[in-house]
Amino acid sequence: MTTADRWLLPDGMDEVLPPQASRMEELRRSLLDLYYRWGYDQVMPPPVEFLDSLLTGTGTDLDLQTFKLTDQLTGRLMGVSADVTPQVARMDAHSMRHQGPARLCYCTNVLRAKADQHQGGRSPVQVGVELFGHAGLEADLEILRLALLSLKAAGAVELHLALGHIGIYRSLVQAAELEPDQERALFEALELKSPGALAQQVEASVPDPALAEMFRALGRLHGGPEVLDSARDAFAGAPAAVAEALAQLKALHRGVAEEHPEVEFYFDLAELRGYQYHTGMMFAAFVPGYGQALAKGGRYDDTGRAFGRARPATGFSMDLKLLATLVQSEPACDGIWAPADGDGVAEAIASLRSAGHRVVQALPGQTTPPEAHRCSRRLVLVDGRWQTEALQA
Repeated sequence: MTTADRWLLPDGMDEVLPPQASRMEELRRSLLDLYYRWGYDQVMPPPVEFLDSLLTGTGTDLDLQTFKLTDQLTGRLMGVSADVTPQVARMDAHSMRHQGPARLCYCTNVLRAKADQHQGGRSPVQVGVELFGHAGLEADLEILRLALLSLKAAGAVELHLALGHIGIYRSLVQAAELEPDQERALFEALELKSPGALAQQVEASVPDPALAEMFRALGRLHGGPEVLDSARDAFAGAPAAVAEALAQLKALHRGVAEEHPEVEFYFDLAELRGYQYHTGMMFAAFVPGYGQALAKGGRYDDTGRAFGRARPATGFSMDLKLLATLVQSEPACDGIWAPADGDGVAEAIASLRSAGHRVVQALPGQTTPPEAHRCSRRLVLVDGRWQTEALQA
């Protein structure tokens, strides 16, 4: 290994340096304060859990993202947290056991075995909220509003909100009584966004003409709010759950648009991200210039069933590192430069620091100027008293 190689970081891992680290901490505090004002209590999940608990109800996607190791005390397999949501669901179901709705928030490091187009880097700082215990539309609407407020607090402009509902596809699959391999092939065709592949799989798997046309329509139903009107006609003979899902999307659109008329809406009724665990509405929020969603979430009822307590649940998460790049700002140059020694200088420095000032005390022999340490003033002794004065320009 060469000397240069010793400083290399693994692919997808990054370090956060000044001033970005300060920006992240400022934003972290701002977001957690926002969630507190909305009634959300902060939790801190452990970085490692037993694997059978960590991956409950999440499907294979998270399994592939999870670093695994053996617990030397028990011999059981453990996993490093790659997504906080399942952990918070376990806390609600097993550790807290609230009888009514529970609002929880978090901000913590996670680690992923690989990066992908949806998750970004391998070491994000995941921040988000989860609302348990309420299955109504009001909970989903609260989550959407809070996600948009979070992005605005981070400095996002030109917000684009993509909405979908996993219940539409699930209901059509149940009505068609597809075999597992047929459903898997149809799922893959929809994920590819390929009309030809979708038509081929529908013809091979769905003999009912009406349902077959609904599956084909599903692949075309994406665009602005007018998509919901088109879907109402396309799914006129669909199971009642489809009409209910469309009504929910309409209500969510109306509720968000009233408070945030500047947000651009996009609907994709064939969006199947998180199919293994999402149970209702799903969303992702984008801003121009970023190739991935800055916030994503949705409804994932019954995740806590494996812990003995099924609960309705909805929430969203974001990467604090990514959010902190929305606003580029230079760190404030507002520090006070203090001499290395002097009669009473220690007391003067302590007094300034206790009052909230940034004070940088020179070290003996130091030659770097005060400006290099973000100082705009200096501490000087005048007539036997320590006081601050502006640095000479």
